[in-house]
Amino acid sequence: MDQIHKRFAADQIKVLLQGYCRGTIERASVEETLGIGKTRFFALLKEYRHNPKAFSPTYKRVTPAKLSTTVEGEIERELLREKGLVEDRRLPISGYNYSALRDRLRKNGINVSITTIIRRAKSMDCYKPHRKGKAHDREVLTASIGALVQHDASLHLWSPYAQEKWILITSIDDFSRKLLFADFFPHETTWTHIQAAKILMQAYGIPLRYYVDSLRVFRFVQGRDSVWRKHVLQTDDVDSQWRQMMRLLGVDVSYALSPQAKGKIERPYRWLQDRIVRTCALEKLSAIEEVRSVLKEELDRYNNHQVHSNTREIPAIRFEKAIS
Repeated sequence: MDQIHKRFAADQIKVLLQGYCRGTIERASVEETLGIGKTRFFALLKEYRHNPKAFSPTYKRVTPAKLSTTVEGEIERELLREKGLVEDRRLPISGYNYSALRDRLRKNGINVSITTIIRRAKSMDCYKPHRKGKAHDREVLTASIGALVQHDASLHLWSPYAQEKWILITSIDDFSRKLLFADFFPHETTWTHIQAAKILMQAYGIPLRYYVDSLRVFRFVQGRDSVWRKHVLQTDDVDSQWRQMMRLLGVDVSYALSPQAKGKIERPYRWLQDRIVRTCALEKLSAIEEVRSVLKEELDRYNNHQVHSNTREIPAIRFEKAIS
């Protein structure tokens, strides 16, 4: 088959990519029309987003430069460190994260592609194939920011050098996917969740609804919460302190009945967890304040620099556009 720039004009390809960015055309349809695969599609999309006006599908073949012995050594060293983290059963890490490894190399002035890193990983037995799961369909169901805030917490040993586990509490805006709050606490209590909500509302205003799980902090469930309960009370007949606070503020509360129902916040959680744990282990961090600085850096990356897979926008930019 002829090369893409011989079969289509640049303007024709621009129209298709623009439609994909606006959400009016599916990726599969663009690939089928252009006769290209997933890798080529995202390469074109990246170039188009970088400079839509100057976009051109033509390219010059360049023979890749051979990596120096020093760079090869750094890649090997980082892969072996990564392998040590994956094999440490104390850490909540189940697989390799080559994107995080690439970012660590970039901090040291080494720019290599993920494909190059994976090739080296396979040759060094530092590779685990990803399990193919079902494609998620966690679409944006809200029409504006503040309509729904998903709130959750996660208890882990965030660093092998820490003496105890800490709780990470996060809140994400459903429409923009921006993480509005994220912080570590030594222990999980009703008061920590109230403080988290207070900080969020002072910064962004009072949302219409919170979406939480059925943890006893958020919800009274008949038959579970206390042996001292009155047997005439049913689920939700009694408000927890956190729920009383929300009721006074006029904030509605919805409850997720399973972890799968909270996929929108679970995915950012896994993303944060994976990168934070790796950084803490590699930099030998042990204090909660040190780990907070890592969280702040990853929060900035997620909110301000990374395009979300569902919205196809950077969360902070989507949030600001919604305000304007």
